[in-house]
Amino acid sequence: MTKNTSQTVLVTGATGTVGRQVVAELLRRGHTVRALTRDPEKARTGLLSHFPSGVSGVDVVQGDLTDPASLAAALDGVTGLHLITFGGALFAPLETGPEIMELARKAGVRRVTVLFGGEETPLQRAVEASGLDWTVVQPVEFMSNALEWAEAIRTEDTVREPFTGRLSAMVHEADIGAVAAVALTEEGHAARTYLITGPEVLTLQDKVDALAAARGGEITLVELSEETARQRWRAAGHPEELIDFLIMVYRDTPPEGRTVVGTVEEVTGRPARTFAEWAAEHASEFRA
Repeated sequence: MTKNTSQTVLVTGATGTVGRQVVAELLRRGHTVRALTRDPEKARTGLLSHFPSGVSGVDVVQGDLTDPASLAAALDGVTGLHLITFGGALFAPLETGPEIMELARKAGVRRVTVLFGGEETPLQRAVEASGLDWTVVQPVEFMSNALEWAEAIRTEDTVREPFTGRLSAMVHEADIGAVAAVALTEEGHAARTYLITGPEVLTLQDKVDALAAARGGEITLVELSEETARQRWRAAGHPEELIDFLIMVYRDTPPEGRTVVGTVEEVTGRPARTFAEWAAEHASEFRA
């Protein structure tokens, strides 16, 4: 793999869980970032909240993936493009991939990364057919999903979940961003789909123990029945199809979600971060 000098990369979803980590890693590597957003002022506020030292090196630009013509100016001078596969107010799968890719080719974009959207999407297919150097970034469960437990841990010292014996090779979101940043700025990653996991397989009890150690206080894990879990998710407003999906993956996690692969180290040159590291970074969010 050949490292390049400073480049300009356009990042969509730049304030999201993964997008902001792509931004952070690109900045750490000395590149310039353009953050695409429908609402520039809101995006600047979001970026500042995640990068307290400021957003030097980030140019917030207006554009909408559902309106490809709005991207022309943002793509000018860009060599790398990080894409999400959903857009618009309702986050529907994007159907504008061919138009976006045509604009990218005309602008001289060389590399494109796509954050996998749970299944192959129209935008992903357009990227793979574009003739550009593309990489699909396919992470398993995010470590940041544990933040869903924060309020219950702060107020009750308890985590309540179904299928507590389930296994996960969950990945630190910063490692997802690091893999994407390398693929966007270095050679050797074209036409690759990178499954990205953490360095270990964890049970729910393993995760709870790590959070307890990080916060300095015990946490009790309570197993819910499937029906109780369904009722809780309905009360939270989740649609039935999402509830069915959660039950399916929690009851029998697919092999790729519970099998460690070495992508992070192979691509970035350093080991994947552990959940204990993530827990230490976020310990304050689990304390009363």
